[in-house]
Amino acid sequence: MSIIKVLPVDVRNKISAGEVVERPASVVKELVENSIDAGSTDIRVEILNGGKRMIKVSDNGMGMGREDALLCFERHATSKLSTADDLFDITTLGFRGEALPSIASVSKVNLTTGLKGSHSGVSIDMTGGEVLEVKDAPVSGTAVEVRDLFFNTPARKKFLKTNNTELFHILDTVTKEALSHTDIGFTLLSDTKEALLVPAASGYRERIMQVYGESFLKGLMEGTASSSGMGLTAFTSVTGSFRNSRDHQFIFINSRPVKDQSISHAVYKAYEGILPSDRHPVFFIYLSIDPARVDFNVHPTKREVRFEDRESVYRFIIKALKGRVKGDRDEYAKAFSVPAEACHPAGPFASYTPSEAQGGTFVSENPGLSYTPSLPYIYLGDTFIAVSGKGGLTLVDHHAAHERVLYERLLGRVNITSHQMLFPEQVRLSHKEYLVILGNRDVIAELGIEVEDFGHDTVIVRSAPDELQGADLRGILTDVASSVSDGLPPEKSLKEALAARLACHSSVRGREILNRDEVARLLSDLEKTEMPDQCPHGRPTRIFMSSDDLKKLFKRK
Repeated sequence: MSIIKVLPVDVRNKISAGEVVERPASVVKELVENSIDAGSTDIRVEILNGGKRMIKVSDNGMGMGREDALLCFERHATSKLSTADDLFDITTLGFRGEALPSIASVSKVNLTTGLKGSHSGVSIDMTGGEVLEVKDAPVSGTAVEVRDLFFNTPARKKFLKTNNTELFHILDTVTKEALSHTDIGFTLLSDTKEALLVPAASGYRERIMQVYGESFLKGLMEGTASSSGMGLTAFTSVTGSFRNSRDHQFIFINSRPVKDQSISHAVYKAYEGILPSDRHPVFFIYLSIDPARVDFNVHPTKREVRFEDRESVYRFIIKALKGRVKGDRDEYAKAFSVPAEACHPAGPFASYTPSEAQGGTFVSENPGLSYTPSLPYIYLGDTFIAVSGKGGLTLVDHHAAHERVLYERLLGRVNITSHQMLFPEQVRLSHKEYLVILGNRDVIAELGIEVEDFGHDTVIVRSAPDELQGADLRGILTDVASSVSDGLPPEKSLKEALAARLACHSSVRGREILNRDEVARLLSDLEKTEMPDQCPHGRPTRIFMSSDDLKKLFKRK
């Protein structure tokens, strides 16, 4: 008796569903991309309970006749491919013919569709992949309603997250589709409330502004390039508009949102020597390329691609961005130039000689700093401070040191004061960020930031800690939202995680050269903290090298 068996169709469909349908957002992605391929100019997405109870996607596209409506639920049935050669000339978003049967196999589905301009259509009800009813329906365009996702696969259903978490994934999905298809209007309703509304836009710039607001757009520079069958439109961070997280990094290839490590690396390479090691650029990369030179059929969800010549794409991205980035950096440097003398303050270091060391400067091997204004110091570059005294040399990272001081102030370990803003600031956020900020207002208030709901994805900031005066409040709230969405480190509370983000945002950075009094105050404040040797992220704030260590480096006994 053979032990090899051919699996039943319903089991095969559920296995396929496991590859294609990971969560409600996966359903939204497949249905929205079908609507885009149908030539729709307006797409409406409605969800209940984070999509777990209901997902409905309606469009004004070309629609289907009765025969096609029934065929579309068959495995590997598609209008996008005819021969194997078509796999190497993909110009549509959905083409594998797996999405609808996979979705239908693990949910209750109603499809209502009719050919555009026709007054007759069809409505099909299915449960678990089986057709229950087919009837006439007067409709033009298509609406697919999916209810009770994973109702017949409870093992899959238990892995779904909270309604808010699933909503955030759906928001990300619809936002990516909206960013890459600017000629289409998108509406997303969550539990009957508007979560996203963007009408058709004139291009990428207007669409980015629709989603993120004008102030966000001002932090980006636009560039275009073309070479050897490739075209690029890119929106990337201007110098000074970097982030603490990798949020707001998007790659679109032939209007398809994808993840690609080589393209991401190329963007970072373009910022080499400009981007601080702990910061990240915002970028929107729109790459067009001959479909024959890229394979979208690598992953069931089509999230990844394979290039015919990845190296040429990588070099093209770097070359296209690097000159633009450098030009912006040069302009920034002119606007924020620092006098040369600020890097080398006059004082004891200038006249410091070995004879003074013989006079007893190197007495103690204690690595404590106990800095006083009389100690000599000098800036090494624009980030590190070298301080001589107490039996050796201490190298201080002024950014990390300031982070530690601000972190403990924000947590209340050192007194922190907030100021009521004379002119409260309106901050426009993405809908996901907006929901996260409102959901955590109490904790944010404990850190000195008073936030009120203004509606339409906008909040009003009425007060902020003195240390954040003049800071980029939108960037701060975006990073706070990202910190919550990314999940908390197991060893930190929400308040500690947010305090670490805020401290990083408002601490001094490269090119911000401190004067003698500021250095004295910073190092004195650092000594008063509970953990003066580490920033909130665990990096060292200072490194001590004793006179013996220095002698060994110079091979002296």
